[in-house]
Amino acid sequence: MDIDELNEEFGVEGEIGFMELDGDLPFITITNKYAEADICLYGAQVTSFRPMRTTDVLWMSPYSVFKKGKAIRGGIPVCFPWFGPHVSDSALPQHGFARILMWEVTAVDTLEKGESYVSMQLKSSEETKAYWPFDFTAEMIFIIGDTLSVTLKITNPSDVSISYTSALHSYFNLSAIENIKIAGLKDAHYENQLDGNRSIQEEELLSVSEAVTRHYFDTEADCIILDPYFNRRIRIAKEGSKCSTVWNPGAEACEQMSDMPNDGYETFVCLETVNKINDQIELSPGEAHETTALISVE
Repeated sequence: MDIDELNEEFGVEGEIGFMELDGDLPFITITNKYAEADICLYGAQVTSFRPMRTTDVLWMSPYSVFKKGKAIRGGIPVCFPWFGPHVSDSALPQHGFARILMWEVTAVDTLEKGESYVSMQLKSSEETKAYWPFDFTAEMIFIIGDTLSVTLKITNPSDVSISYTSALHSYFNLSAIENIKIAGLKDAHYENQLDGNRSIQEEELLSVSEAVTRHYFDTEADCIILDPYFNRRIRIAKEGSKCSTVWNPGAEACEQMSDMPNDGYETFVCLETVNKINDQIELSPGEAHETTALISVE
């Protein structure tokens, strides 16, 4: 559908509209009494969530490339059907193909308390089977209110079992990386991707002072980003996930990223809702799994 057709079928006057923003890609723009949000149909990716009376909760790189075939740097990329590099073929797209394909809008609605509801769908096709030879139906469900609810639902419509890893790869906007601390991970086991070691976090609050890639497993706890200079706490709750990833590239790696300023690492941290390690999802024929991130500001 083009923008006019999308607005005619799914637009809600004064609340939900469609327009071409960066790179001529189609976006849904949402404004209600709780918040404003932007969602790109390319990748089904939230690029902005602005609760009333606060700055954007999500971080976007000013150098992000809004072009088909390229991943959007920032917001909440959808990683599926693998998270990280492909286990056996490094030539395949990092973090899977869901974030570099167009999704189809399937429904919009205004809920009873005034929240906005949007759903999108991506189904297996010849294009997806060039990357991953399985049938699937992926749905992204967004509810925009005081809380931003983002759900990835995967259904196995085939007669064989499938397995996948996934992530809602959320980038959070910070006053400065040195100002923040992360609560909720004390005593959690984690795998340090940078050195391959496994450890237990002893600190009550995690500070990020250098490059970090930690995959915390066997944890379903809420995490809170404490940012006193922005005078806010960002709470990330989740459902259907037993793994949380904390990522910041640090200065050296950031300089190697063409879609990020050299100092970009200073103003964001990724705290991701993940299915990975011992939380890889196995779906028998007809089964479905939902992974949800619930993001709110306190």
